[in-house]
Amino acid sequence: MRVSERREIRTVGWKEYLDLPGLGVYRLKAKVDTGARTSTLHVDAVRLLEVLPDGSERVELTFRPDRRQPDWRVQAEARVLRRMRVVDSGGHPEVRPVIATEMVLGPVRKTILVTLTDRSGMLFRMILGRKALEGDFRVDVAGKYLLRKWHPRRSRHLPGREGRE
Repeated sequence: MRVSERREIRTVGWKEYLDLPGLGVYRLKAKVDTGARTSTLHVDAVRLLEVLPDGSERVELTFRPDRRQPDWRVQAEARVLRRMRVVDSGGHPEVRPVIATEMVLGPVRKTILVTLTDRSGMLFRMILGRKALEGDFRVDVAGKYLLRKWHPRRSRHLPGREGRE
């Protein structure tokens, strides 16, 4: 790789704010977890809309991005690429749908794979796994919100804050 082709590696903390613009979610608090291979997003419901000719599914997702704002619900459509067997942190196997979505974390914008599951009992609605971090980020386990300066205020996207900046 030539010097001009090298990407700058950003340092993230153990928790960061990120955007999932393809799903209409901004300033989502995510836990950075290098022990998790794949990223995971909390969903309350996944409803099948249609099976596509290639065998993949188009689904409607319903979820609450912030557990402190239970009235804030998001509905989005996504294509399920496949289903993946995942063993959760408690050692329980589960088959989860996998989608691809765009993530914006600090100055980096990239498409990542995300599994969908019910994380309603967990503190973080999203786990950002090492495959999503690979090649662009390193983790400072003592730091948090290290990319905050890169994250524009998105208060207009939060319910009850329309028009405020």
